[in-house]
Amino acid sequence: MNIASFTEQDFQVFNIEGLDARMEQLKQTVRPKLEALGAYFTPTLSAITGEEMFYHVAKHARRTINPPNDTWVAFSSNKRGYKKFPHFQIGLWETHLFIWVAIINECPIKDEIGKKLEKKINPIIENIPSHYVWSNDHTKPNASILNKHELQSLFRRMQVVKKAEMLCGLHIPKNQAIEMSPETLIKTIEDVFIHLLPIYKIV
Repeated sequence: MNIASFTEQDFQVFNIEGLDARMEQLKQTVRPKLEALGAYFTPTLSAITGEEMFYHVAKHARRTINPPNDTWVAFSSNKRGYKKFPHFQIGLWETHLFIWVAIINECPIKDEIGKKLEKKINPIIENIPSHYVWSNDHTKPNASILNKHELQSLFRRMQVVKKAEMLCGLHIPKNQAIEMSPETLIKTIEDVFIHLLPIYKIV
């Protein structure tokens, strides 16, 4: 097993000034760990979803001025990309590790997905752990625990707002994440993916 724990240095990458300097450090420290997680969890996700899955490590290739404030590895059933499809993510902001299932703004069928999620809102509430958080914007670090009414609003927003997004999963504060052994990290990610599977199956 070549999985390594995340360290304080990994999270501090996002404090480095300048695009080139931050990207260089990301490539050296964080990206190899995301590549390893991608290779490790692709077979797991293929098995539990029943689809062949592929991993995609964020390259941030379109950036020319502003350095990235987060980075991730995404898993989707499409070999060429993930942004247009429901996908899983493991990634870092300066403050926390995140493990998500995500539908982001490039997905062309968000309205259909929103309708499916709204119809299944009761099973979702029953199956998703109550401490998991939700977000409507993958470009911001914040996420919240939502009640049924708030979830319904999120799902309805997907049906009418072109740039609507939906992300659900677990945030692990930096101080907790850096204390995780590789074995604990793997077990935690596996547990989150299994708990998020009902959402992925719906969409």
